[in-house]
Parts: sequence; C-alpha cells; structure tokens
Amino acid sequence: MITPQRLLVVQLADIGDLVLSTPALAALRAAHPTAHLALLTTTHAAPLVQDAGLVDEVLLFDKHAFDSLSALARPHNFRRAVALALRLRRGGYDTLLFFHHFSTRRGALKFRALAWSAGAPQRIGLDNGHVSFLTHALPDTGFGARHQAAYWLELAALTGADARPRPAQIQVGTTPLPPTSKQRIAIHAGSGGYSTARRWEPEHFAQVADQLATTHDAEIILVGAKGDDSDSVLSAMTHPATDLTGRTTLAALAAVLQGCALFVGADSGVMHIAAAVGVPVVAIFGPSNAAAWSPWTPEGKHIVVRSAPECSPCSYVGFGVGARMGCMARTCMRLVTTAQVIAAAEKLLSDVPIPSPQLAAKVGGTQTPTIRILGHPVSVVTYADWMRLIAVWMTGDRPYHVCTVNPEMLMIAQRDPVFRVVLERADVTVPDGVGLLLAAHYRGTPLPERVTGSDGVPLIAGEAARQGWRLFLLGAAPGVAEKAAAVLCAAHPALQIVGIYEGTPAPNEEAGIVARVNASGADILLVAYGAPEQDKWIARNLPRLQVKMAMGVGGTFDFIAGVVSRAPEAFRRSGLEWLYRLYLQPWRIRRMMRLPRFALAVVLAGRGGKGQES
Repeated sequence: MITPQRLLVVQLADIGDLVLSTPALAALRAAHPTAHLALLTTTHAAPLVQDAGLVDEVLLFDKHAFDSLSALARPHNFRRAVALALRLRRGGYDTLLFFHHFSTRRGALKFRALAWSAGAPQRIGLDNGHVSFLTHALPDTGFGARHQAAYWLELAALTGADARPRPAQIQVGTTPLPPTSKQRIAIHAGSGGYSTARRWEPEHFAQVADQLATTHDAEIILVGAKGDDSDSVLSAMTHPATDLTGRTTLAALAAVLQGCALFVGADSGVMHIAAAVGVPVVAIFGPSNAAAWSPWTPEGKHIVVRSAPECSPCSYVGFGVGARMGCMARTCMRLVTTAQVIAAAEKLLSDVPIPSPQLAAKVGGTQTPTIRILGHPVSVVTYADWMRLIAVWMTGDRPYHVCTVNPEMLMIAQRDPVFRVVLERADVTVPDGVGLLLAAHYRGTPLPERVTGSDGVPLIAGEAARQGWRLFLLGAAPGVAEKAAAVLCAAHPALQIVGIYEGTPAPNEEAGIVARVNASGADILLVAYGAPEQDKWIARNLPRLQVKMAMGVGGTFDFIAGVVSRAPEAFRRSGLEWLYRLYLQPWRIRRMMRLPRFALAVVLAGRGGKGQES
C-alpha cells in the first residue's frame, strides 16, 4: 500500500476531463487528509477546482504548447518547459498519479518527461503495455470499458483511497440570474473546442427549447462559450430566451446550472459541469464514446440520447484516439431526433425512476469465429457457412452488415479510424483476397477458403431465387447495375430484384436513398460504392435500413455485367487475380502498392500477437 506524503496528480485536462477527475481527487483528500495534494492541469480548466477544497496546490501547464518536439525549439516554450521541470523537482513529490490513457507515443513521451522532472519514486497510472515509467499500475482495458471517473477512482485506490462512486465536486460561484418562480431549463448548443463533430443542429435545439418552454412555462437559458451556436438557436426560437453564452466564469456557470431544473446539450465540458452540480441532464452523443464520457451522476440522473449507427462511437474507442473529428457525414448526430430529446427531457422533468444506462461501446459484432490480421477481424467462414448465416438473418429482427475484406482494405483501415471501427463491428468480414489466406497461414491460423464478393453475389442471387429473398442493387457506374441485374435474372428466373439505383455516398443523398431502399421491400442490399466508402455508408445508415443484410460489393457489378473481365480461372486459383486486374486497369498501380506494404507489415508483426483468434 502506498502512503503518500506529497502527492501530485497529473490531469492535463479539458474541462470535462477535470470534472470527471474530481471524484478521485475527493477520495484522495479523504484518504490522506494531512498529505500535500497538488494538481497539474490546464489553465482554462483550473478554476473548477482552485477553491473547491480538493487540493492544496494547483500547477498550470499549457499542454498544447508542447504537442511536438519542435515546439521545444522555440525559446519561449523551452524556457517554460525548464521552469516547469524545476518547479516539479522542487516540489519534492513522493507520488505521481497520471489520470490519463497513454494513447499516443507523443503523449506518453510528454508524461515520461514530466515523471522524470518530478523525480517521484512512486508513479501510478494505467498500463496499456506501451509505457515503462510507471512503478504501480492498473491494466488499461480501453476507452469505455469503464467510465473515466471510475478509472481514476481505481487508480486512487492504489494509495488506499475509497474507489466507490462519489459525486463530482467543483467550485460553484454566484449566479448572475435574478430569483424567479419559473422553472429554468439550460440549453447548450456547443461541444467545447476539442471536437465540433459532437454538435447537434441549432435548429433542433431551438425546437426542443420552444416545446419545453410551452409545455412547462419554463425560462430557457442559453449557456456556453464564444463560438458555440447559441446565436443560431436564439434566431430559430419562437420563445424568448436568456442568453448567457460567453458571459459567465466557470464558477458562475456552475451556479446558473445548479439553479436549473434540466440541462440539454451534447457531449461537452458544460454537460459535465451540469452533472456535477446535480441538475438532471439530457446528453446527446454521436461520435464520442458515451461509455467513457457520459454524465457522471452517482447521486443524480441523466439520459443519454444517441442514434447508435454501427460506426458510432468512432473517437476514443479501444486504445486509440480514433476519429476525434468524426466524419463529414455526421449521420450519427443528424439521426438524433427532437422527439427523442424531448421525450428524454420529459422523463427527467416528471421525476419517474430512470434506470442505470448500459452504455458499453460495441467493440465486436462478428457472427463467426475470427482471426486477427494486423489487428483487424477476418471471419473464419466458407461460402456454405455464409449462405447458412444469411438464411438465419432472414428470420431476425435487425439488419446485418457483411464486409468483404482484402489486404488493401486492411491497410486502409490502419490509417482510417472510422473504417477501422466499421470492420470491428461488422457482423461478418469475409476473406476476399488471397493475401489474407497467405497471411493467415503464415501466422499459424489458416482460413478454410477465399470467400469473394464476386463469387458470393451470384451464390446469394441463386439462394434468393430459391428462398424468395428480394435484392436491391445500389451504386456502380450508370447502367452497370441494370446490366448486372439482367445477367442475374437470366441465370435465376425466379430472382426478385426490387430496386436498382445509382446514387452516391454523399451525406445529402442518404435519407432519400434509405427511403427508396425501404420502400422497395428489399431483404438484401448490395452496395457498389467502392471500399471503404460503401461500408461506411452502410454502417452510418444501418439503424434505419429495413433490410436483413447489407453488403459492400465493390466492383462485383462490373464483373457480372461484363464491363470488366474477370481473371481467368488459372489466375484465380494461383492467387494472381490482382495481377490480371492491374493488366486491365493500369491506373490501379498506386492502390496495388499497398500489397507489398501489407506483406511487410504481416512479416514484421510476426507469427503471434495480432493474429490470435477471437
């Protein structure tokens, strides 16, 4: 058991992160009342705790000024870094607690430098297998495996503190609002500066505000910081509102929120302040991970509203930062409706019991045994297995997503965090590529056979003709899907192709295409937008598609229609189909350069580790 006398907590935080650290700070204060407890944090978040009775000393650090090694080359930054290092060393700390996941090498290097500067003999943090400067650690099981506040409480427990959930504790100032007999409802149309992808549409906030103002004769209070969307909300509202955006300190904002009956907003530091002062919270989540950053309300209540497409959350999932800015489509936020948010608000205002939310992020949706190649799931499946699965899915109550993966796609996923989570959560990832079979064999986890979309679609068509399943063909170049449909129907006269549409994966077309597919009554949707866009499109829209299976098929329609010649059987058997395609389409050479990089990556990864079965 560690018994610190001079303890430094490192939380280089945005506002919400520091709020979620205060339960652990309170536990440390209670466990070590005579110890000197210091906090190293950021300038903009520090006012939350400076007079909250949690710590004896607050040290300030601008983490963004040192986001790169080149930043130290600037004389001003170098002097600041040296001054901080000297101050940490003079502090005489015997214990350091890092309230951080060491998600990036650059970040881990920064924290290693802080640990060296402080010189503390005891260094406590989360171990993700990539840090070696900790003396005491808990396993990091990834973002969302536990709530962030729970992680920090468990780290504090290594010093003897109580890890049981307790409320956040922040500085609350004086409200600038006069007394009133009306209910006040706070609306925050922002997301903080870290990621604007988390924002909900201002017009939707306005509709929610107007409805709640009418139903409850409530005063609407707009809160937040400069740069939030309060002006747009105000201009779209029909009711008057009090606009405090950018006009309060953090302590005054806490007081304003404490006087409200309800808070409505997206994932942000303001949302966490609202939860900390005990106001019921409607929290709207999209790209960010609600399992990690939902409102912390052990003695209060909140409701998380999210549309939950397959690709959400895409930031801070597993052990990586992911797509912190989400994607251009932002479908996960656009699919959250005003009706959902108003219903959640009414539940909280009515004082009905709110069950504890179950928010663990979906980290794997495969319906088959899988192996991992370069960290990505590849299904151990045959054509026969696949056809049997589809038959089962036809009796199910949700749509299933099939990805056909090859070495090129796995290399794309190495750099595309959204595509990476799509592959992770797809129901089946069929091994469409001889390179995957070779990699699996090299790693000692052989795959039974190559399962391609080009051969799979005709098999699906045949089974659909026998079973009465209806197909919709989406995408490809003009006229190609029609030709492919004609070929498939000629081979299978009983086949029902109930829709053909070219379309594009553009976000502004999504709703219309989904409506067209649903109106057709299709059971199976085949999407030919090319990888990875076709699978991202499916993942974004899966919750509102009324099909039983959706699958990206790449250039399959071109092959079936005869627009592009399929490689001769000898090329396919020998694993050289890629070479034949390169001969026909020399422009693919830049894409093909991913293949030697894939082979090198597999060899460097070795025969164990990321190739294990799951």
